Amino acid sequence: MTRADIPAGMRLKEIAGWNQTPADWDRFLRASPEGCFVAEAQGTVVGTAATMVYEQRFAWIGMVLVDPEVRGRGIGTRLLERAIEHLDARGVPTSKLDATPQGRPLYEKLGFMAEYEIERWVLKRLQLTEEGKAAEAAQHLENILALDRGIFGADRSGLLRSVHAEAPDLTLEVRRGDELRAYALGRRGSRADHLGPWMAQDASSARELLEEFLRRARRDTVFVDVLKTNPFAPKLLQERGFEFSRPLTRMYRGSNPYPGRPELLCAILGPEFG
Repeated sequence: MTRADIPAGMRLKEIAGWNQTPADWDRFLRASPEGCFVAEAQGTVVGTAATMVYEQRFAWIGMVLVDPEVRGRGIGTRLLERAIEHLDARGVPTSKLDATPQGRPLYEKLGFMAEYEIERWVLKRLQLTEEGKAAEAAQHLENILALDRGIFGADRSGLLRSVHAEAPDLTLEVRRGDELRAYALGRRGSRADHLGPWMAQDASSARELLEEFLRRARRDTVFVDVLKTNPFAPKLLQERGFEFSRPLTRMYRGSNPYPGRPELLCAILGPEFG
């Protein structure tokens, strides 16, 4: 895949109803120019898959899309195999992805195992939120990036800097004295504003971040990909009117020596990035 293929990728993601923007495709291409792939049929892009390596500890596979007109021909399988071949050749010990229920059987055949469950929750609102203001815009991005490395399991500061640069007003933090208790970033997607990653060490800090994010998000639709086992995030979302949309399963292939600290995550950055 090259940047010239981004419009074709956008066509496929529009058919699928996904939320990505051209900037999201560009993030993959800048991070892994040799690890992003397209499938062509008669000169037309009919499938995509992209990879991103995090600190050589593990890699992410995302943007796996196939045109509905050519499904059932093994194109998605071949794209996944090509992505795995690329990562194996680079010596990356672990590959990860977030699977839909429909995709999970294929990933299992390719050697992926379940790690934990994620759920997409969606808020549709007629009136924008005007309350909040407890959490503050992040003043110390470097502290957030340092804490995120341990929670995610690898350094992804380049990716998060890119997300922050596009929407700095959606990068939030909660501090208790000198301690960073919670942080969140956000993206303005093609269909909705997206909250994530959202990390909080306690329910009060999680609530503060959520309320302030909803005040700053100006779209009538908001997406959050929440960890199903988080002790307070799903309840907070329900209280604010979010509704369950679809399940996902975090899966990995190979060893998994850097699982991070998912118990501290309310929500992931997104299924495409981890």
